[in-house]
Amino acid sequence: MALQSINPKNKQVIKEFSELTDAEIEDKIDQAQLAFESWRSSSFSERSNLMKKAAQVLRDKKSEYAKIITDEVGKTLAASEAEVEKCAMTCDYYADNAEKFLSKEIVETDATKSYARFDPVGIVLAVMPWNFPFWQVFRFAAPALMAGNVGLLKHASNVQMSGEAIEEIFRIAGFPDATFINLSIGSAKVEQVIRNPKVKAVTLTGSEKAGAAVAATAGNEIKKTVMELGGSDPFIVLADADIDQAVAAAVTARLQYNAGQSCIAAKRFIVEENVIEDFTNKLKIAVEKLKVGDPYDPETNVGPLTNQQMVDDVEKQVEESLSLGARILCGGKSENSEGYFYNPVVIADCTLDMPVLNQETFGPVFAVISVKNFEEAIRVANTSDYGLGANLFTADTEKAEKEIVPRIDSGAVFINGPVKSDPRLPFGGIKKSGYGRELSHYGIKEFVNIKTVWLK
Repeated sequence: MALQSINPKNKQVIKEFSELTDAEIEDKIDQAQLAFESWRSSSFSERSNLMKKAAQVLRDKKSEYAKIITDEVGKTLAASEAEVEKCAMTCDYYADNAEKFLSKEIVETDATKSYARFDPVGIVLAVMPWNFPFWQVFRFAAPALMAGNVGLLKHASNVQMSGEAIEEIFRIAGFPDATFINLSIGSAKVEQVIRNPKVKAVTLTGSEKAGAAVAATAGNEIKKTVMELGGSDPFIVLADADIDQAVAAAVTARLQYNAGQSCIAAKRFIVEENVIEDFTNKLKIAVEKLKVGDPYDPETNVGPLTNQQMVDDVEKQVEESLSLGARILCGGKSENSEGYFYNPVVIADCTLDMPVLNQETFGPVFAVISVKNFEEAIRVANTSDYGLGANLFTADTEKAEKEIVPRIDSGAVFINGPVKSDPRLPFGGIKKSGYGRELSHYGIKEFVNIKTVWLK
């Protein structure tokens, strides 16, 4: 079966890729295992030098790689360039810090010497999504390779150009052959890869459904997994918040530089009733100013969604919510049928029984719900099955840290700023948003053997 990269701007097929055969998959895994046997013994200095070179390749070819992202996903060229830069920063971060993060930890016991050391586990399979086709991969690859593991990438079927480019980056940087391999396969062949005994662990970023399937297979094989799944992040605006600041952040938090197609995008705008009119009026004005169109146009703020299914899903969620009493303040269905466009939409009078609040909306939908006070805001925020990130806007940051943050069920809470990932901070969620952590020193320790050493 051919895998296709399709340009969301015009629905045109850019390139087709032949799927690997079963025999070719097994051969790639064998190559990766052979590479691991030598890579595991490389020094941190050797790994760091190569990872620094990978960062430089990303910067040197930023324009080329950004164009691939924009062509395959539809985000603006500026957003794609920023994504490439973030990948380079992450390569540098782990090149600079991996040795410190994985240095042995001395523990005083009755032994002459006792400590924990961190050894690589082997081949790690990454099942990655299309929405941030470079960033999602590098936040796994940089720490995994610096820890001495090797990586197999099963990228989303519609971003195979990105997958090939990432494999090329590590090759140009001088990493040993088969240290990082892109597998051109569809979802149906993932189980085969997981069940191969040479594959030791799996990390997945994707939907709840995909995560459940991969975790079940890996669990049956007793293999470690990290799951970064969906999100329906709350964006709480309390009565004492700076409304202008909150509105500006709301636009960034919802769209996340990718037309709202992000697991950490703010999706539920929970606003205290005393300020909801001011907030929604200003949000409407801000959203109406956004330009939707060609992602290569520097004036464009919002590009197309990635495929027709994304458009159909958002339209259905909005229409069902309207039938239950919600109101559109601005935006909605686009008249541009050339590509997969959908105009950012602000929806008021939302209630918890509506799809725009009780489902994950993977598009530019601003669903606003009124609450009486911060206690109700916390309760509404925690009604979701997801628990990835949360945004909180208030002037009383001391109260926020002491009384609100501990009670919000999420993997992150950002106060007076939009949720974002940062290589220096742990990233991940709870509930149906998954488990395990990426990034920071926590992320690099997900795929190592924490080995106790005891000397009499």
